[in-house]
Amino acid sequence: MSDQVTTLKELFDTSIEKHADRIALGIVGGEKITYAEYAKLVSDLQTVFQGLGVKPGDKVAIISENMPNWAITYFAITTMGAIVVPILQEFHPSAVHHILRHSESRLVVSSKRYLHKVEGDDDAFPKLKTIMVMNDFSIENEEGSATPYSEALEHARARFEQLGEAAKGRMEQFSEAAREKLSDLAREKVDKISDTARKQVDKLSDSARKFIDRKGDKSFELTEESVAAILYTSGTTGHSKGVVLTHKNLVSNCKNGIRAIPVLKTDRFISVLPMAHTYECSLGVIIPTHCGSSVYYLEKPPTPRTLLPAMQEIKPTIMNVVPLIIEKIYKNRIKRKLNSSNMTRGLMKIGLTRRKLSQVAGSKLIEAFGGELRCLCIGGAPLAPDVESFLTDANFPYALGYGMTEAAPLLAGTEPGKQTLRGIGPEIPGVHIKIDNPDPETGEGEVLAKGDNIMLEYYKAPMDTAETFTEDGWLKTGDLGKIVDGCLFLKGRLKNVIIGPSGENIYPEEVESIINTCDHVLESMVYERNGQVVARIHLNYETLDELFSSKKLIESEVRVKVQEILEDIRQKVNSQVSTFAKIIRVIEQVEPFEKTPTQKIKRFIYLDN
Repeated sequence: MSDQVTTLKELFDTSIEKHADRIALGIVGGEKITYAEYAKLVSDLQTVFQGLGVKPGDKVAIISENMPNWAITYFAITTMGAIVVPILQEFHPSAVHHILRHSESRLVVSSKRYLHKVEGDDDAFPKLKTIMVMNDFSIENEEGSATPYSEALEHARARFEQLGEAAKGRMEQFSEAAREKLSDLAREKVDKISDTARKQVDKLSDSARKFIDRKGDKSFELTEESVAAILYTSGTTGHSKGVVLTHKNLVSNCKNGIRAIPVLKTDRFISVLPMAHTYECSLGVIIPTHCGSSVYYLEKPPTPRTLLPAMQEIKPTIMNVVPLIIEKIYKNRIKRKLNSSNMTRGLMKIGLTRRKLSQVAGSKLIEAFGGELRCLCIGGAPLAPDVESFLTDANFPYALGYGMTEAAPLLAGTEPGKQTLRGIGPEIPGVHIKIDNPDPETGEGEVLAKGDNIMLEYYKAPMDTAETFTEDGWLKTGDLGKIVDGCLFLKGRLKNVIIGPSGENIYPEEVESIINTCDHVLESMVYERNGQVVARIHLNYETLDELFSSKKLIESEVRVKVQEILEDIRQKVNSQVSTFAKIIRVIEQVEPFEKTPTQKIKRFIYLDN
């Protein structure tokens, strides 16, 4: 990428010029869109947005399953100077509503599948003016019938032509009036134009300038410092944090990401991760668009039944996945076969034969991916050690990456064949990573990061922003790690954030706040156990004793009733949180939790147990 490219608009325009005839987007088994067509679709959508009153700096939200129109919408928003607000489709409606309000989104583009999550009265979203359906870009109307996209586009074009003619007419009138005024003054005294005349001319000029300005903000200039996106990292109730990313953040991460893991114009991607997730958005939308690669989308969820034939058709060369996907494949298909007999189980204990068997299994796995895979990018959560060991033994082309939404997202990683087992890899070019106050014995400490990819701030949250950066400007990642021979090794989270199955952040305190509103609950603690969200709940036994005494229940009946109450709490809470934050198991905490002097639960005691 040229160093002159500093904004997403420059990135997009440059790519269109270079790759006009190449396939940019496609649907597996369906239509394909060239880069030239991609540009036309983005331009037309921008015309409709402008016709709907969207201006540079306005926020436009997106909530949808993966499809070509998602990428088209993303670039239509960002390249016109508006700010995109991608929303994970798994977020609970209450979280979606909070994001729309907090971000002050003017317009939301939603697929038909998620329209119910953005519906609400005018009081719910005071800034929201329009709902557009992503599937066909039709516009929802209060009357019930939608305005077709073609009609909206035609109306917007006609309106701009009228405005252009009106502006031209007004300017001609202003020019004529100015000429007449100057002529009158010249007749009186050419060499001594009065102050009054000069003021009148200035007034006319100001009027013309204001008229033009009313037709659009001509003073706006899209630069690398302009805000491009606000991504909300959590979405349970009202405590989401919006990560503000500039064009420089996203473009620099693209530039440096492909220096670490090269992407070619001949590469083919299949998109399986949520495009609203910063991982898929940056590595699966922005980078392929810049490089002239092709990205294909499934019309149905990426289950084995739909994904396997899709990979045989597209033969992807690069795929972005979370550990859960490859771990399921390994456990359900590979490990079961390798351990199917006493003989193979024994051979797997011998280093040389284990590697040979793994390589055979690995070659079959590549065939299952279509036979041309050259890089499986794995990120978003830690990869299971046994799965990574298999991939290493099998010489499978995988690449581990580490990042976070606040870093747009990539911080460290390396291309296939250069991994260190259990290590992430070096910092990517343009990013600086260091360990804060490393332990003298282990070398472990909090991972800090700096670079052009680091977020501007948390939206409307100056205190959270200040707490996330050191005084000298380093981003505090909240991860525990160490660096050995230039390779970053992660040891876990410093705080108690739970990483969901697809890399989502689950904040225990938010789930606890919902639990604690339930009847008979005094306090609670939420944590992760064996990949599941678990809650310990301390009940109000005084009120329960009164309830059980009034019903004259015996001890065995009391135990049954307590379990029913806990299960009711679990179901009630799960109805109010996002899919990935649902509680799988509830444990009764009979004794009050041990606390610090400030009345915070000593979490480590219960995690150790």
